[in-house]
Amino acid sequence: MTPFDLLFWFSAVSFLFYGINCFTSDFMVNEFVRYGIPQFRKLTGVLQLLGALGIIIGFWARHLQLISVIGLSLLMLLGIFTRIMIKDDLIKTFPAIFYFLLNAYLGFELIKTLP
Repeated sequence: MTPFDLLFWFSAVSFLFYGINCFTSDFMVNEFVRYGIPQFRKLTGVLQLLGALGIIIGFWARHLQLISVIGLSLLMLLGIFTRIMIKDDLIKTFPAIFYFLLNAYLGFELIKTLP
């Protein structure tokens, strides 16, 4: 397993955790209310879980992995915009920024390696 593969696993496990928490955590319920978008909590959880599974399955189907990391990047970009709109500070916005940059980087590197 390469360090590059470890980054994919890190992203996948993180989004599995966050996706499950969207359905099981009172904290996440309250956060989506605070964001002003409680109606998108379950959709966000589903998209995070699908993205994570796409990254994992993508070890055998790289195009699916690319679609997944691009999708998760876009999801995190929307998360950054949401945090800006509700005037969250940098500390609260940082995880969205980090995961946006991580998945964007993974997508960029994958594009270079695909035929």
